[in-house]
Order: sequence, then structure tokens, then C-alpha cells
Amino acid sequence: ALCRKKLSPIQSGSIKTCACAIIHAIGTINFLYDKSTTPYISNQDLIGYFNVSKSTASSKSKQIRELLKMHPSDYKWMIPSMIDNSPMAWIIMVNDFAVDIRTMPFEIQKQAFQKGLIPYIPK
Repeated sequence: ALCRKKLSPIQSGSIKTCACAIIHAIGTINFLYDKSTTPYISNQDLIGYFNVSKSTASSKSKQIRELLKMHPSDYKWMIPSMIDNSPMAWIIMVNDFAVDIRTMPFEIQKQAFQKGLIPYIPK
């Protein structure tokens, strides 16, 4: 997704900075830095592993998240273990009301899946 963008933040900077920023961006969406979640790593440890500055990694991570319109409720950027536990991955708008698609009839779930609104049809 980043490589298809004309003004991609990974076109400049070192490889390790870009790699760190990408992992940081995806980690932010998946609450990687929250001790109560699995997997977990501290922000400082992640950035230290790549040996880049915190400000550079955070800045480039923010650019990536903004460019790709990444946010914590977007299942496209969640790791599989987060999708099942994230209520936001299942909330869609139906007739101007926010509903949890898991409580809706199968046919509506099927339509939502076909439109790409949910990651899969829940059981």
C-alpha cells in the first residue's frame, strides 16, 4: 500500500527507519504498546531494536498512518487476534444507526461482507 503512493514516506530515510516506522504504525493500530495485550513490546524497546530516534520513528509512523488512513477501528490493519476482540471492527451504519453486525441476520452480515465492511461473516 505504501509503495503505490506517489509521496510515500518510505521513499526517503534509511531502511531501518522505514521498517521501524511501518512496524510502529501497525503496532499503534493493534495496541502493541499496551501491556494488557498480546503481542506486547514497549515503544522504547521497539525503537531501540532499530536504533533510530524516537522522534523520527514517531513522526514517520504518523505520516504512514495518515497517508493510509489507518485507525484502530479499521480491521484491514488489525492482526487476526485483535479482530475478534475489537467491537469497532463489527460496528457498521444501518439506516443511520450504528449497529454491531454480529447481532444482525445472516443476509445482512453477508451483504456487509460482500461490500468489504466487515472482515468475515461471524458465526
